Amino acid sequence: MGAGHDTVAAELARRIRERGGDALVVDVLALLPYGLGAALRLFYRGSVRHFPWAYAALYRLFLRPGGGRRPSGTPLARLAGARLRELADRTGAEVVVPVFHLGAQLTGHLRARGRLPVPSVVLVIDFVVHRQWLHPGNDHCLCLTQDAARQVRRSTGTPAGTCGPVVAPEFFADAPGADEWRGLFARHGPGRPPVVVSAGAWGVGSRLGATVRLLSDHGFLPVVLCGDNARLRRELSGVPGVVALGWVTDMPGLLHAARALVDNAAGQTAVQALAAGLPVVGHRPIPGHGADGVRRMAALGVSEVAEDDVALLGALRRLTAPGPARRERIAAGRALFRDDADAVTRVTDAADTLRARR
Repeated sequence: MGAGHDTVAAELARRIRERGGDALVVDVLALLPYGLGAALRLFYRGSVRHFPWAYAALYRLFLRPGGGRRPSGTPLARLAGARLRELADRTGAEVVVPVFHLGAQLTGHLRARGRLPVPSVVLVIDFVVHRQWLHPGNDHCLCLTQDAARQVRRSTGTPAGTCGPVVAPEFFADAPGADEWRGLFARHGPGRPPVVVSAGAWGVGSRLGATVRLLSDHGFLPVVLCGDNARLRRELSGVPGVVALGWVTDMPGLLHAARALVDNAAGQTAVQALAAGLPVVGHRPIPGHGADGVRRMAALGVSEVAEDDVALLGALRRLTAPGPARRERIAAGRALFRDDADAVTRVTDAADTLRARR
């Protein structure tokens, strides 16, 4: 759906190729027939951007963890089964790695029926393992935390372990582009701590204009990631003391130049910020998985949640200033990567073990 799944898939593929292997990145929505994938993406995007209450209802019905029997994504996913099987056969794939929950439903369905001859190792990239990630037919799951792995084992009986977030190496060291970003921030708001406000690839969020005005009025330089939402960028570009950006290609440099991230989705931008040593504050999360993920990150101690404007300003004042609060928050975020056994190693080890058992 958003760019986070694509980013993880691309980094996995890069690591595989760096080791001399081969990888094919496939959009599971493109495998659906009759244009269903494009329609599904448009529906989700429109719901999150314009009708968040509708997406919240769908999340409660289809995805939210817990509860009794509810609708599954398997009937939709299975429509892509023939195309995935053909791809696996034609490429001689040794393992299929879903990084999106609809893909996990598809591979689980096929493996359970003996229609996919190679192992499926699911990489759960969300902090909250919602129910659509879970299908007992999959062979193995890799999660961000031990708690998430335990949930997978308890819910499905599927073997599960951890590998930490999949983030490009450029985020862990001061990036070459950081000085250029620092110069830009100094020109727009000299003396003001730059705070990145993430709205995801689609530029969605609740009351983003109010948030950036609040930050600007209280001495911060809000740097807004508007993604491909040109309308949002135009609106915020007219607000004094705000830097409104479109699609950013140098995220490592940007994050290393900033002082904090205000996040609303607990997605890939948030984990990239943690890798870059940037404190993360969740505020006004998007409904459904965004809200659950933001709360889960805070419960793990790697970020904070600001429930209102006063809490947001208080958190940012503490975390952008040098001192123990900032150092402790950065250390807690980077500790998420301590179990940094490479995801590719974990995937291939799991696949090799599964093949050896046959």
